[in-house]
Amino acid sequence: MPTAERLEHLAQHYSLPGDAPARLALLLDMLAASPHSLTSVRDPAQAVEVHVADSLTGLSVSEVRAASSIADLGSGGGFPGLVLALAVPAAHVTLVESVAKKAGFLEDAADAMELANVTVVCARAEAWAAGLGVHDIVTARALAPLGVLLEYAAPLLREGGTLVAWKGRRDAEEEAVAVRAAAELGMAAPECRETEGSGAAERHLWVSVKERPTPDRFPRRDGVARKRPLGA
Repeated sequence: MPTAERLEHLAQHYSLPGDAPARLALLLDMLAASPHSLTSVRDPAQAVEVHVADSLTGLSVSEVRAASSIADLGSGGGFPGLVLALAVPAAHVTLVESVAKKAGFLEDAADAMELANVTVVCARAEAWAAGLGVHDIVTARALAPLGVLLEYAAPLLREGGTLVAWKGRRDAEEEAVAVRAAAELGMAAPECRETEGSGAAERHLWVSVKERPTPDRFPRRDGVARKRPLGA
């Protein structure tokens, strides 16, 4: 299916704004033309499936559609953050990206797509003090092991807020570690949800709700969550 036709189909399927296909096509063109190493999949014909369709599966989580504040961690080329900002215009979406060149791309793309509901923060998730405790949703796509994502997300979420994590092939040990980490962080045990219509291989969405306040010792210092993961 041609890229333009596929974007039209996705827009209809997910009830996106009328100009969504054109704005998503612009994002794909910018991704293909960027000199930076944003992703290994840059060709629009592939990226529409691997990136755009995959990002839109997050709308299957009802809390995402209802959110007023979303933080997307490790935003890279803008997936899922820029796509969700377009799909949920009532939400303010903060794209958190620690690599300056990628953050610059995100700012340019948000401006070109005329997304007034987007802010870009060039920082690590653990160091973003202004984001603590205020978000309805934290998203992360292919960023880190699930237990590490829970540690990144928990301090940023309000009580009742939700982590939505895009992950690939399931791993029993990773999932067991994540359950133990969630208990320590005040998060519910992550729930796995199958997705349909994603162009990514073996895609799963993991959802975890913040049930209790995050202990005061979180977030830990930069890099510690990966070096000494909870529950390991």
